[in-house]
Amino acid sequence: MEAFPLAWPEGWPRTKTGRRSSRYEVGFTVARDHLLRELRRSGASGVVLSTNIPLRRDGLPYADWREPDDPGIAVYWHDRRNSARVIACDVWRTVRENLRAVGLTLESLRQIERSGASELLERAFSGFARLPETTQARDCWTVLGLPPGTSREQVTARYRELAGTLHPDRGGTHAAMIELNQAYDQARAQ
Repeated sequence: MEAFPLAWPEGWPRTKTGRRSSRYEVGFTVARDHLLRELRRSGASGVVLSTNIPLRRDGLPYADWREPDDPGIAVYWHDRRNSARVIACDVWRTVRENLRAVGLTLESLRQIERSGASELLERAFSGFARLPETTQARDCWTVLGLPPGTSREQVTARYRELAGTLHPDRGGTHAAMIELNQAYDQARAQ
């Protein structure tokens, strides 16, 4: 995974319009260092902080660089079980604000662990599982197992049936559910 330019995780939606300003009153360096500290405390390894800000010699983004047009950030790492994880944020207007949001999110998730609810923490982090680098997109009708032109009602019924087995809470995977959701949206749009 590349730290520069921004490598946005596959399957994560982007904020297209309406980015807002936050009330985070810390500077870039504080936000970046807090995020990295929370990752270190959680036992993360192989951390890659990806932004559209060029990198210093130590591999971290410059704190005093001009604000890029795309303020999104993505953080890739391996957890204590060596599972690949990613969390990304682009809802705020600046890289600094998005760094702060992710750092505070990770701090909150660590608080769950410190509270003794580690099973809940694992469920929360399972949502940050990194999808495979390359996925071969399948036709929406193939994913749904329906012929092209099937009615919206039949598409919805089939979606619900497949979601009952493909959803991660029911033994499926995040990747399978994302593919199903995309197929459902495409089929209903046709």
